[in-house]
Amino acid sequence: MKFNITFLLVFCFFGINQAQNTILSPDEFLGYEIGTEFTRHHQILDYFNYLSENSPNLSFSPYGKTNERRTLSYAVVSSEENLRNLENLRINHLKQTGIIDGDSTSEIAVVWLSYNVHGNEASSTEAAMVTAYELITKRKGILKNTVVIIDPSINPDGRDRYVNWYNQVKATPYSPFQDAVEHNEPWPGGRPNHYLFDLNRDWMWATQVETQQRLKLYNQWMPHVHVDFHEQGINSPYYFAPAAEPFHEVITDFQKAFQTKIGKNNAEAFDENAWSYFTRERFDLFYPSYGDTYPTYNGAIGMTYEQAGNGRAGLGINTDEDYELTLVDRVKHHVISGLSTIEISSENATELNSEFKKYFKHSPDFDNYVLAGNEQKLKVLAELFDRHEYRYSFATDKSLKGKNTYSNTKTSFESENALVLPANQPKAKMLKVLFEADPKLNTPLTYDITSWNLGLAHGVDVFRVNGKVNTKSEKNSSQNIEVEKETVGYISPWKSTTDAKFLARLLQHELDVRATTKPFKIEGKSYDRGSLIITKTNNKQADFDSLVVATANEFEIDLKATKTSFSDSGTDFGSPDVKKIHPQRIAVLRGKGTSSLSYGSLWYFFEQELNYPIISISTDDFNKIDLKNYDVLVLPNGRYSSIFDKKGLEALSNWIKSGGKVIAIANALSTFKGKKGFGLEKVKTEKDSIQVNLTPYAELEKERTQDNITGAIFDVKVDNTHPLAFGYGTSYATLKTSSAAYQYLKKGYNVAYLDDSSQRLSGFVGEKASEKISTSLVFGEQRLGRGSLIYLVDDVMFRSFWENGKLFFVNALFMVNNQSQKFR
Repeated sequence: MKFNITFLLVFCFFGINQAQNTILSPDEFLGYEIGTEFTRHHQILDYFNYLSENSPNLSFSPYGKTNERRTLSYAVVSSEENLRNLENLRINHLKQTGIIDGDSTSEIAVVWLSYNVHGNEASSTEAAMVTAYELITKRKGILKNTVVIIDPSINPDGRDRYVNWYNQVKATPYSPFQDAVEHNEPWPGGRPNHYLFDLNRDWMWATQVETQQRLKLYNQWMPHVHVDFHEQGINSPYYFAPAAEPFHEVITDFQKAFQTKIGKNNAEAFDENAWSYFTRERFDLFYPSYGDTYPTYNGAIGMTYEQAGNGRAGLGINTDEDYELTLVDRVKHHVISGLSTIEISSENATELNSEFKKYFKHSPDFDNYVLAGNEQKLKVLAELFDRHEYRYSFATDKSLKGKNTYSNTKTSFESENALVLPANQPKAKMLKVLFEADPKLNTPLTYDITSWNLGLAHGVDVFRVNGKVNTKSEKNSSQNIEVEKETVGYISPWKSTTDAKFLARLLQHELDVRATTKPFKIEGKSYDRGSLIITKTNNKQADFDSLVVATANEFEIDLKATKTSFSDSGTDFGSPDVKKIHPQRIAVLRGKGTSSLSYGSLWYFFEQELNYPIISISTDDFNKIDLKNYDVLVLPNGRYSSIFDKKGLEALSNWIKSGGKVIAIANALSTFKGKKGFGLEKVKTEKDSIQVNLTPYAELEKERTQDNITGAIFDVKVDNTHPLAFGYGTSYATLKTSSAAYQYLKKGYNVAYLDDSSQRLSGFVGEKASEKISTSLVFGEQRLGRGSLIYLVDDVMFRSFWENGKLFFVNALFMVNNQSQKFR
C-alpha cells in the first residue's frame, strides 16, 4: 500500500510536468504555488471546470447556490469507463441500500471527500484542487474500481469572508507572529455560513440551504466512505481516524475496524514523512448531525480529519511548539490523508460493498413509528423527513395502540393524519438514533450534546406500533376556507410556529390582531389562551375578509369565522382580557461579545421563518442609539459587560421602566445577575475543595464532567396561564446545554422551572450539575415599571432545531406585556 510520497509531493507542489501530461497543475493554472496564497471561490470553480473540460476522468457540476449566490458544486473522479457508465453504477450501488429495489453486484468503492465546511479552515479547499489533479494524472490506477466525489467547498460564503478579510489585512511578506492582525479574525469570523450557522452541526437538522441542497446529492450516492476535512488549533498536529469514544451503539464492528484500517494506512504515509499525528482522542462518533456521524449512521465509514491551523494560521504562523506552521504544509497533509484514504478504500472495495449491504438489513422488533400531535408540527417534521428521503405516510385509523418511546407503556392515542414511518426501511438505523429515548453513553467525555430526541424537539408524541396501520400517501387536504357573509370576525388557534408566521403576516398587512388572555367558548367551540381574534370592528379595510382568509389558506390555519362576539362562556371579543397585539420594532444585538451562532439563529429565524423585520445593531454602536426608537431589545447568548456597565445598566433600566422589553438568552442573563434593581440571582452552591484537591490528576477531566450538562433534556413545569407560555401545556421538554442555574424570581413570574419532581428525560448530566439545577428558573418575566425583562435561561433557538421551543420566543415578542412606543 506504499506509494512514493516524496515524488508525489514534488510533483504536486512544484508543478513538475512530465511530457505526456498536458493538464495544468493548480500551480500552473493559478499562477502561484498552492499554499502561498489563498484561492478565492471563483478561481476554484474555474480550475475544476478546466479539469472537467480537459480530462476524461473528471466531471464537474453545480448542485446549488448559497445565500450570497455563490455556486455549490462537486466533482466526480473515476476511470473513463466508469464515468461513461456512471448512472448505471450509481443505481447499482443504491440497490445495496434498498433505496432502489433489485439485486446489486457492485464492486466499485464510492468515496466522498468534503472540504471547508468551516470557512476559515481554509487549507482543505486548496488540498481539494491538488487531490483532484493528482488523481487524474498520477493515480489513475485506483480509479478503475473507485468513484471519488469531491465537494471542494461546502461553505463558500464563509470561506470567502475569511479569504477576503485575510487578503485585506495581511502583511507582505506575511507575518508569522501570533499578535499580527492577520492572525486575529474580527467577529464573526469565517467559520460559519451567511446566517452564521455552523454547517458541521446541521447535517441532520438541515436548516440551511447549503445542507438542504447537499443532501439531495448525498442521497443520490450514499457513499461507502466519507471524509470531512477540518482544521484545529495551531498547536495540535494532525488528527485522523479511528475516532474517540463514545461510539453510538448502531455503529457496527466493521465500521470501527475499517476506520482503524484507514488510520493505519494514513499513519504509514505520515510516518514516512515524519509528520506528527494523533488518533482516538477528542472527536467521537455520537451526536448525529456531524459530517462524520451522519454518514456513519447512513452506513458509511464517516470520519473527521483535523489539520493544525484554522483562522489563526494564515499563510504561516509561529506555533507554541517552536516551529512555523505554513499553509503549504497544511495543504500537503490534507492531500496525503485524502489520497491514502482513497487508496485503502480502492484496495478493499469488495469488502466495503458487502458490509455496506449488510448495514441496511434490519430486523426491528416492532413495525412502525407513529408520530401524533399538532398537525402543523407534523407538517414541519414531514418536510424534514422529505429532505432525508425517509419513507412515511399518514394514518387513516382514528385511534391506535402503541408504546410511547418514553413511558414505554402501551396506550391508545388519536392517530388520524399521524405520521407513520415503517421501522424496517433503508434508513432505519438513523431513525432509531433520532427517536431513542436516552442514547447510551459509555463515557461522559463527549464533543457535543448527548440528546436530541426528534419527538421532544418538535413537541409531538412518538409511539412504537406493531401490526398493520392503515395509511395513505398524503394527509387529508386542508380545508380551503372561503369568505363567509355576515361574519363579525375570525378566530385562529395558537399552538405552533406556523400560527406565529400567520400572526406575523397579518401584522405586516397592518391588520388589528388581538389575543385572548383567558379561555373561552363560542358557537360550541373552545379556544385556549393566546388564540388570535381578528374582527371587523377593529379592521375597516374593504378587502378585510378576503385578506384574512387568503392568509389563513396560505399557512393552512384552522381559521374559524364567527357571526357573533358573544361567547358561550368566558370572555367576549370586546373584553379588556382580549389584548391588542401591537407591531413591535425589534432590535437584536450582534458583534463583539455576542455569540455569532446565537445571533445567527435569531437572524435566520426572523428572516427565513417568521418573516418579520428586525434591526440588527452592532455592540460597537449600541451606546450611540436611542432606545426610544425600539419596543424590544433581544440580547443573544453572549457577554455584555463592556456595554452594560453601571451607567449602561441604568440607562437600560430607565428604558424598560418606560415600557421597553428586553429578551435575554442564555449567558446574556449574566448581565443582570446580582445587579441592583433586576432581581436575578444565581443558584448558590457549596464546593468541596478538599475533594477536588485530592482527585488524581489523571481523573480530573472525568471529574469535571460532574459539573457539566452536555445537551440533556428535562421535563419542566410550565405556568401556561402566563402569556410567555401561551400555546403550551403544563409541562415542556427543554434542552439544557449548560449547567447555569438561576434562583426562582422573587419579584416576577416563574413561567417554566425545574423543581424536585422534574425529571431528566435524556442525555448526560453530572451529579453536581443535577443538584445545582434541581430547583431553578428556566423561563421567566420580571416587570420593571411599565416594561419587562424576559429571561430565557435555555436557548430555545439553539441550532434552530428545537422546534417546540420557538413559540416561547415568539410569545416573548408579541404576547408578553405587548406595547408600542406610539402609545406610551
